[in-house]
Amino acid sequence: MSKKSPRKHSVEFKAKVAIEAIRGDLSISQISSKYGVHSSQINRWKKRALDGLKSSFSQSHTQAQTEQQNIIDGLYKRIGELSCENDFLKKSAWD
Repeated sequence: MSKKSPRKHSVEFKAKVAIEAIRGDLSISQISSKYGVHSSQINRWKKRALDGLKSSFSQSHTQAQTEQQNIIDGLYKRIGELSCENDFLKKSAWD
């Protein structure tokens, strides 16, 4: 008996199969036969899709705010460094 190598499915394919499983028009067994993917794999993709959907509504706004605040903090830090450097250079030039 030969062992099959795992297939690599595209993100688009996984999403298509997961959406079809979420819609529920066909059973998981029917989707499995239709696409040639094991039913447990379809269930994992479905769960990942649903988890991702939930988190996209709850974290996206908070995550964007955190990233924006991190950028602002970094810029203020850099302004402080440049101000100190500028003051030092001014003092050195006059001495």
